[in-house]
Amino acid sequence: SGPPGEPVRKASVKRFNDASPDAKISELYFQNDAYKQKIKTSLGANQGPTMIWGWGGGGLKEYVNSNLVEDLTDWFGQNAAVKDKILPSSFGAATVNGKIYAMPIETVQPIVLFYNKKVFERVGVQPPTSWGEIMALVPKFNAAKVAPFSLAGQSRWTNMMWLEFLLDRTAGSEVFDRVFAGEKGAWSDPAVLDMLTKIQDLVKANGFQKGFSSTTADSNADQALLYTGRAAMMLHGSWSYGIQTAQGGNFVKDGGLGWMNFPAVEGGKGDPSNTVGNPGQYLSISSKASAEAKETAKKFFSTTLVDDAEKEGWVKSGGVPVLKGSESLFTGGDAQFLKDMAAIANGAKTFAQSWDQALSPTAAETLLDNIAKLFQLQVSPQQWVDAMNGVIGK
Repeated sequence: SGPPGEPVRKASVKRFNDASPDAKISELYFQNDAYKQKIKTSLGANQGPTMIWGWGGGGLKEYVNSNLVEDLTDWFGQNAAVKDKILPSSFGAATVNGKIYAMPIETVQPIVLFYNKKVFERVGVQPPTSWGEIMALVPKFNAAKVAPFSLAGQSRWTNMMWLEFLLDRTAGSEVFDRVFAGEKGAWSDPAVLDMLTKIQDLVKANGFQKGFSSTTADSNADQALLYTGRAAMMLHGSWSYGIQTAQGGNFVKDGGLGWMNFPAVEGGKGDPSNTVGNPGQYLSISSKASAEAKETAKKFFSTTLVDDAEKEGWVKSGGVPVLKGSESLFTGGDAQFLKDMAAIANGAKTFAQSWDQALSPTAAETLLDNIAKLFQLQVSPQQWVDAMNGVIGK
């Protein structure tokens, strides 16, 4: 998965192995998008790992329905001290039909609007506080030969972040809640057509870099456009901060990076404090694993994944841990970013899970495919709505 997260994961496994001479964990890493397919294939062939890393939500629900993962409800009941170390808000995506099937791990990751302060200064403009201001900035950046927004369009889930925020700011969280609940025709809400039209207006106004639909997130090419000043803004997960710190030279250290929650939409019903993203990452235990392997996994859950070194590792990577009491570690150059991310996550009236993780893998694939077509102007807003209504509840 690459830095800044992979070194923290490797360190946690090494700590566990060093402390447990009789029980060892070995790990395998894949690129983000390749992993999603690989893990499904390996589990389907009964060749999956003992511990399954994931995002919770719809993917986890499918594992539960196929009896692929252990019910951890009783284990958390017997290990209340472990559960009490974890932020309560991150258990939502780990819970299916009232039972817990995954351990929340790693970091709370809201999606935020990043911007290059030096580019804004050079062009002589201020960060946007509304959708109208975003649209007004687009021609100004284009005139200065700077892409208004960087976007890794080939990865599709990056485009999805735009829809998630625009729908929330326009209509509140209720519309997607109805989709998630499987309500027939839920995408037909007028706010959805409004949101889709706004997206295509942004594309038509050249809101993204030329060739955005062939840029990938796994290569971090979208991040590079921002920190080199070839793009003014980028909507991305809070984990981007760690990537830009690691790869952007002195850009972050010298105060070049700005960030904010997504601005309000004029006349919108959504609460501007709302956020979307990942309320955590998750580890489940395979129901097919041996009893001995399951015990090793539970020992890892109750010791290493909730120790002080784990907390420190994620903070140093530029992340807000899912573990309570991390605020005292928010020091040094990253302190303000970490405090702001914690404030967004904790202050959100609604912290919605990313749509492709909340929905079933079948519905999520149709969603991502149609989002790509929307951004490439290959489908109209109404065609998008019709396609998505067809997979509600599937």
